[in-house]
Formats: sequence, C-alpha cells, structure tokens
Amino acid sequence: MSHPEQHRGRQRPRLDRPALVALLFGLAGVVYRLVLTLFTVPVSNSDEATFGLAALHIARGREHPVFLYGQHYMGMLESYLAAPLVAVAGPSWPVLRLPMLALYAVFLYLIHRLTRRLCTPWFAAFVVGLLALGPERVVRDQLTVVGGRPEVKPAVLLMLLITVGLAAGTVHRRRLAVGLFGLLVGLAVWSDWLILPYLAVAGLALVWAVRRELLGWSGLLLVAGVVVGVAPMIVDNLRAGPGDDSLTVFREVSTKAGPQPPWSDRIRGGLLEGVPLAHGLCPVDGCGRWQQWFGVLYPVLLVAGAALAVLAYRRAAGAPRGERVGPVVQLALIAGAALTLLSYVRSPLAATSPLDNARYLSVLQLSLPAVLWPLWVAALTAWRGTSSVLGRFTGALSAAVLAALTVTTLVVTVLFAATGTAASRTEERQARELAAALRADGPHEVYGDYWTCNRLIFNTDESVICGVLDGDLSPGQNRYRPYWRQVGRAERPGYVVAVDSPMDRRLRRLLADRADAAPVREVGGYRVYHPDTPVRPWR
Repeated sequence: MSHPEQHRGRQRPRLDRPALVALLFGLAGVVYRLVLTLFTVPVSNSDEATFGLAALHIARGREHPVFLYGQHYMGMLESYLAAPLVAVAGPSWPVLRLPMLALYAVFLYLIHRLTRRLCTPWFAAFVVGLLALGPERVVRDQLTVVGGRPEVKPAVLLMLLITVGLAAGTVHRRRLAVGLFGLLVGLAVWSDWLILPYLAVAGLALVWAVRRELLGWSGLLLVAGVVVGVAPMIVDNLRAGPGDDSLTVFREVSTKAGPQPPWSDRIRGGLLEGVPLAHGLCPVDGCGRWQQWFGVLYPVLLVAGAALAVLAYRRAAGAPRGERVGPVVQLALIAGAALTLLSYVRSPLAATSPLDNARYLSVLQLSLPAVLWPLWVAALTAWRGTSSVLGRFTGALSAAVLAALTVTTLVVTVLFAATGTAASRTEERQARELAAALRADGPHEVYGDYWTCNRLIFNTDESVICGVLDGDLSPGQNRYRPYWRQVGRAERPGYVVAVDSPMDRRLRRLLADRADAAPVREVGGYRVYHPDTPVRPWR
C-alpha cells in the first residue's frame, strides 16, 4: 500500500515496493504501446478508418453519428474521444489512437487498484506485469480504433471499485457514486454489447452491496445514469425504420445461415484458440499445440477461483459487509468470464473462424486477477511451508504454471516486437505512397475494394474520395453513402486495385482493348486505372 510521508508539514503518500514495481511495469507497457502507436503498428485498415472519418466529421461539425456508419449496434464513443485531437492536429493514425493508449493506461491503473483491494499488493504487481506485455493480437485490441473494447474494460473496473468502496464505507458521496455507476453502464451498453455479461454481474454485485439504498434516491440516480449513458442509442432506435433497430441488426449479423458446427468444434475453437490468443500466449496467425495448454486449464481455473471465493465468503460470515465484498466481486469476475466464454462458443464463428474472432474474448482480461488468484495462493502457501506434501506439490505446480504463463507471453511479445512489425510498417508505407500519389496527381474520385477505400480517404484527409466495389465490380459495402454518390457523379472516375487481384483482372477484361490505352500506373502495390470513359457495369 501507499504509506504517508511527512513533507514540510503535509502528508504525502509514498509508494510501497509492490506499488513501485507495478508502476514500473505499467510505464513499460505504456511506453511500448506508445512506440507502436507512433509507427502505426498494428497496421491500420478501413474499419478503423471509418471511425477516423467519423471523428473527422465530428471535429468539423458535419456529423454526429450514434453508431458506426452502415451499422446500428456499434457505438461511436471512440470517435468522439478522438475528435478533439483530430480537430487540432488533423487526421493521422497516431492521433486517432492516442485516446486508446490513454484508456489502456487507465485500465492498468484500475485493475491494479482493484486487485490490491481484493488480493495482495505483490499479486497486483504481477497482474500489471502480465498485462504490460502484448503481442499483436493483444495490442491490436488495445490500440486500434475499431469500437467497444478499449473503453468498456475500464468502465467495468470502475464499477466494481465503486461497489467495493460503497460496501466498505470509503465512498462519501454515495448517491453520486451510484449515479456514476449507472452512467458507466449506459455508456458501455451504447459502446459494445459484448460487455453485457460483465455488466450483469457487476450490477448484481452492486445490488448485494447497497440493496437497501437502491430503494430510495440512489436507485433513481442509478436509473437516471443508465438512461443518460444509453440515450444516444435510445434516440437512434426510436427514429430507426423497421428492421433497422439495434437488436434486429445485431441478431442478423450474429446469426449465420446453414448447418451449425458441432459443439465440440466450437468449444475447441473457443478454448484452444480464443482463450490463449486473448491472453497473449500466441502469435496472430494461431496457436501451436504447446501454446494451447492455457485454454485447457482455463475452465479448471474458473472453477477453482469460484470455489476459493465461496470459501472466503463463508469464512467471513457475520463480518461487516466491507470484509465480504472481496469474494463477491471475485465471483462476479469469474461469472463474467464464464458467461462471456459461453456466449462466444455458442457462435458458429468460434469453430469456423477462431483466429479472426478471438478479439471478442479480449474482455476476459478483466477476470485475470480472479482466474490466476488460486494459482498464486497455492504457490505462496507452498513457499511458506505451511501445507502438506500434497499442498506443496500443488503449490510447486501452480508456481510452474504462473512461470510458464509469464515466459510464454514474454517470448511471444519479444518475437512480435523484434520480427512481427516489419510487415505492418511496409503495408503502411505503401498505403501512404498511394495516398500521396493520388492526392498530388489524381484521380480524386476513384473506385476500389473495401479494404482500400476508407483508409485511402482518411490518409488523404478526404481529398480523394473512394467508392467500394466487390471483386466482380458490383457495388460493395459503402458504409458512408455520400462517398459512393460523389464518385457516382464523377465524369471520369479512376480505379485503384491491388496488382493482379480478381478486381484487377476483371477490370482489364472489361477495358479490353482500352486497357493499355487507359492511363495506368503502379504505386505501392496498387494499380491505378484512369480510363477516358467510366466503367460501371452495374448500371
């Protein structure tokens, strides 16, 4: 803990050794991610560019979107956070990602605070050290502006800290704290529905802590906070047409037609791929067999963590509520992880595309203290020599698991930092070369594929506008329809296609004899066509 230090007649808190170690770990994690941010690693894409363009529109007062363009369920809080910086510095990937870096720092601080309150100072430092590491899959979820996860994790941690403080009596403005809890719930619901399991268990913990107070003004402030936080979503859904409400759209994108993969495949994809990837044990291209062990162990740790919390709660029977809130919050974290994992493996994507969708399990980092706490307790008990022969064996095994978890995460992080960033930097350089060439020499209205268009528009600060086409040159996923209409009005639009891609080959067939006559140049792995007459086969 922090101890007061007398300084010129004033009390100043002094960090103890575990807190200082945690601070150093946290600073290392933030600086590491700052360097990645400055070099735009991980690589940007058009999904992130859509959030960046929304931030640009917000900064210029042109739009005030509630949901991601072309959707009705992903909130735009990240765009609003980035808008002031974009207004001052202009659109760039580091500027867009700086608020995500700040949210990561807040996440580390809050999880350290919560873990110290629930467990021990050294264990809190250990958790911060693990979370300071990060291979590509982990830092991609933490730094890229693709909606939801970077902001909802600090929100849940703050909710749980409010619950602990209310139960322990250390929060003085209790009604305002409950109102803040409700506001955080509303903002999280608007931002990302994947956090709903954690919101549910956090709400139950709050009810346990202050159930009598919720019958009065505190309950009204809680409801008011939720309504204020979720108000943008409510207003948008009231205006939405039939079938365009958030629940209907989310249900459609979450349901895949066709035969459902067997439960065994979904559980295998969720546990053996999703869980290790979400915790930084694997490179982005998948887990080797030697890296899947944590996924096998994860359900066991959930059960052990729940059993340890229940035992602690029963031992504290009759004690003040502040002494029993720790096990309650630990149970909430275990339940949140279990419900999130169950929701994930229900989806066929857990079996059919586990690598692409493991990002949906990144919120499991919230439960890391509760999941690893049984291992720490067993290892510490054996270290002190206060257990039986079986207990010492279990403690040694637990220490080995913690060491293996740390070493594996460290190795995968070092490999990514040393060798895994080159491809991202090359792709970013090519994208900038394309943007600079079109910005300088045109054409300024072009067609391209989805993963080219919005990134090109963001990189050129909207001086080049792009309409999305599919590989067969039919209209594609145009999230922001005004761009498509502007290119559609162009008398002589260009075409930006990856060299030798299906779109490139299709376009050359349509141009036929004009392919060589049409001005063509290659820039950064792309081929730019600018025919004298438009090629719009869908018309």
